[in-house]
Amino acid sequence: MDIIGRKPEREELERIYNADGSKFVAVYGRRRVGKTYLIKEHFNDRLTFWHTGLSPYDRDKKFLLRDQLQAFHYSLQDYGLQGETCPKSWLEAFRLLEKLLRQKDDGSRQVVFIDEMPWMDTARSRFIPALEYFWNGWAAKRDNLMLIVCGSATSWIEDNLINNKGGLYNRLTHEIKLSPFTLAECEQFFKAKQMTMSQYEIAQVYMVFGGIPHYLELFEKGFSTPQNIDRILFDKNAKLRNEFERLFGSLFKNIEDHISVVKLLAKRRSGYTRQEIIQETGIQQGGNVTLLLKGLVESDFIMKYSPFGEKQREKYKLIDPYCSFYLNFIDKQKRIDPQYWQKNYNSPRLNAWRGYAFEELCFSQIDKIKQKLGIGGVSTTESSWIVNKDDDNRMQIDMIINRSDNVINLCEIKFYSSPFTIDKQYDAVLRERVQQLIERVPKKKTVHLTIIASYGLKSNEYSGQVQSVVTLEDLF
Repeated sequence: MDIIGRKPEREELERIYNADGSKFVAVYGRRRVGKTYLIKEHFNDRLTFWHTGLSPYDRDKKFLLRDQLQAFHYSLQDYGLQGETCPKSWLEAFRLLEKLLRQKDDGSRQVVFIDEMPWMDTARSRFIPALEYFWNGWAAKRDNLMLIVCGSATSWIEDNLINNKGGLYNRLTHEIKLSPFTLAECEQFFKAKQMTMSQYEIAQVYMVFGGIPHYLELFEKGFSTPQNIDRILFDKNAKLRNEFERLFGSLFKNIEDHISVVKLLAKRRSGYTRQEIIQETGIQQGGNVTLLLKGLVESDFIMKYSPFGEKQREKYKLIDPYCSFYLNFIDKQKRIDPQYWQKNYNSPRLNAWRGYAFEELCFSQIDKIKQKLGIGGVSTTESSWIVNKDDDNRMQIDMIINRSDNVINLCEIKFYSSPFTIDKQYDAVLRERVQQLIERVPKKKTVHLTIIASYGLKSNEYSGQVQSVVTLEDLF
């Protein structure tokens, strides 16, 4: 299959390849997002050297440094290095890489790809000083070297390469963060697999798996969407049955604390404050909490935001679709029905899930929503909004788009298999929500009622108050 999407990233990689001088490029992003595939397929036979670090998941860390060095030595041998014993340190290992590159140098661009570099930086390995010496002492002086490093542990990339304060300070020449597929790219992906799926189905797939290419690759032609979801998640031999713990085990050292935070955030869609997270999980307050939350944010599992009308009160919420789905439907289930999704496809629980999952999908596609509204260049902040009118009366608005042009879009989000209809009762609800918002924002602000519905809005006597409509097709 050809590379789907990734046009800006491929164009940037090609520009870097054709530029003069040595280049140090970091490509990072969530695990399974397709970093390795992009580099491998784009450069193909232009790679001079390629090595992938050994995953720390379920490994005896007592021997991990030795194993990492042995694996690196094997890669050197695969690319032509001969007559050298296994290095005993990373300083020696990079010296051997230098020797190999000298031997292979014919004056053309040399592309060195080191994948999952964070896994190679084991405890007391002195990996970073060795990398610093390799780059500063030799590689940076070359006029034809392109060093590409990848990693799923985004916080490691941020701390050790992008924001390095030591020997690698300002040495990174380019950084590319690879995001999950957009809805449109998911559609292209399934077409390339010759799978016929409606946008309505693809949206539901996105609600479960996000735009993670590795997960989408598990879908097979000849099965319906519910059958594929059962095969991938609920079957006794499901490919992603153990994916949740593997995700965190491959990225973080103290996975128990990371998992406890993610599980907590899955309980409340609006999220928790930092102090609430500390109180609910029992994690000791201090720098470790800050680093833990920072790592989860940078790895795109959670996000930090300020709820509308509460600028001084920051919260953290879970945004990874797979983790949210897993914790809601699979985690702690004593018995998992291998045909759960097929049997419950139209159940109240799944219909309710589709409603709030579609809301989260819309937040992830905010750029498309702004494009439809004609405000792509306007600065905005987005969040849901909960209004406590009194002790027993609470109102929730799905999405508030607070714009710098003094307009606020009050968005109601509906996932239906047909155009959404506003009846008399719901018309009254909408009017009250608009009025509540008007009373709580500065008088210079104008409120626009916006409906985001999978198949749009049915025109009737109550639809006139709606200023704009965004459909599922717009999100694609």
